[in-house]
Amino acid sequence: MTFTKEALKKMFPELAKELDRDDNNVPISSIRTNARTGENVSSKSYVHYVPDVIDFIRRCDTSKQAEEIIDYMEKRGEIETQYAAKLRKQLKETGLRSFGSKKERDYYLRHGEL
Repeated sequence: MTFTKEALKKMFPELAKELDRDDNNVPISSIRTNARTGENVSSKSYVHYVPDVIDFIRRCDTSKQAEEIIDYMEKRGEIETQYAAKLRKQLKETGLRSFGSKKERDYYLRHGEL
């Protein structure tokens, strides 16, 4: 269903006002193409947590390092070739930080509930 802006304002005036406000922006700091991986990472407790390829990429300082991580994990069979291709595409098109902010040393100790 398609609405013009004027039709939206007539049908849903409050919603239209909210959509026009600048304070409704929510920054997206990362992109995950695998929903299961995203759900696993959302846990607040890192007890028995096994880092995935995204976690390792988030520790990288350069795109070249991230590419090496992807290559290594693909070669070892830890990620599938199709997933590796998606990661490379994301890295090339949206950059290293599209996977999330940089994870510094002792990240899990500082952010986990131990």
